[in-house]
Amino acid sequence: MADSGSTKTDWCVVHADGTTLCRLRTAGINPVYQQAAEIDAAIGALRQQLPIKAFERIVFYGAGCGTAERQAVVRQALSNHFPMTQHVEVASDMLGAARTLCGQRPGIACILGTGSNSCYYDGARIVANVSPLGFILGDEGSGAYLGKRLVGDVVKQQLSQHLCEAFFRETQLTVEEIIERVYRQPFPNRFLASLAPFVSRHIAEPSMEALVAQSFKAFMVRNVMAYDAHRHCEVHFVGSVAHHFEPQLRRVCTEMQIKTGRILQQLF
Repeated sequence: MADSGSTKTDWCVVHADGTTLCRLRTAGINPVYQQAAEIDAAIGALRQQLPIKAFERIVFYGAGCGTAERQAVVRQALSNHFPMTQHVEVASDMLGAARTLCGQRPGIACILGTGSNSCYYDGARIVANVSPLGFILGDEGSGAYLGKRLVGDVVKQQLSQHLCEAFFRETQLTVEEIIERVYRQPFPNRFLASLAPFVSRHIAEPSMEALVAQSFKAFMVRNVMAYDAHRHCEVHFVGSVAHHFEPQLRRVCTEMQIKTGRILQQLF
């Protein structure tokens, strides 16, 4: 089984009796940002790390795998390197999150990691999904969104002088390098999300606490509250941002009268 976001992929090999053989972590696989050849190479590298080479079943939940066309790209790469596997399922990371968070009960499942996403799950399938729109137009509440807001506030000197100085000192970045990473290099969303730990380290600063709260409030208003079910269903979260900023997330949910359910760092 695989749980893949834009930054990392967690792999878990499980025996038929449910016991875990091994766990691995590799770079993220996302067909929105990667070509088929790059995905194929990533799966090939993974195969070399595995203690066994043949499986009865592979289930891959991935960011960017929400359409049949993109699912086919990942499925083909898996089939290329594991040709003996008869059953290869590729589905969106959102479906994986919903199944894990909600089980067989209706609920709203949310991903807050490098990117963000949400859905209303009826206990068996996703019946409504507000488009996340990616880190440029959406992805509120995500690591990339926090990084984007942080960089903008630092460069435009909207934060205190000591925080701005701390940012450049701790990240060893220049404004020119930031522009290069965001506008000219691959995976700008990963780069921006990599800056979220700065927010976490300085969360005691009121401006950082406010940045996180505003980010989560935007996610609730523009995503969660778009589902009528938010009035009566639990809202669950999974992802590194949800995990590391859990106190702020729970506080925002309480203030907005959103019933919080499970908060997990990862699916397994």
